[in-house]
Amino acid sequence: MIIPLKEATNEKHKQAEKMPFNIRMFKGLLTKKEYLLYLEQQKQIFSEIENKGLPHESLARTTNIETDIEELIKQGFDSSAVLSSTNNYREYLRSLSYEEVLPHIYLNYLAIMFGGQLIKKKVPSIGMMYDFNNMQEAAQSIRIIQKDEWANEVNKGFDYIINIFEELENYCLKNFRN
Repeated sequence: MIIPLKEATNEKHKQAEKMPFNIRMFKGLLTKKEYLLYLEQQKQIFSEIENKGLPHESLARTTNIETDIEELIKQGFDSSAVLSSTNNYREYLRSLSYEEVLPHIYLNYLAIMFGGQLIKKKVPSIGMMYDFNNMQEAAQSIRIIQKDEWANEVNKGFDYIINIFEELENYCLKNFRN
């Protein structure tokens, strides 16, 4: 018996939500430097996914993320750091076919589509990354292709995301809050 995707990925989802960096983001406690570092990681992930293609053009995030990054760069912040955990995820995504990357579209795009609406109000930027032209249509484009069989791959994606959150927190502790 196949377990529904949301149920089969719930444990990893909760683990990702409880990561200290993610908690600080949800509470609006990230500095502009910290948020810019996060955006740079997001840009790497979303651009790699978008190189494979998307089920709907309104899902595209890279340009919106670049707008958020540019906003913070114009304020004097630097965005050059790409973390090793991000590079690991990016390399993994690069190795996948379009069909194999679909579970990662489910994971990453629905996360910023839904959880992102709560985060948008708390981040130290305009939050363009979270703006979708037609959110309902974009979400539906993922929902209609979604498969319960994706659970293992979505959980693998969560493992990468959890590692990124952990490295983000450690990097920020070492470089921004010492």
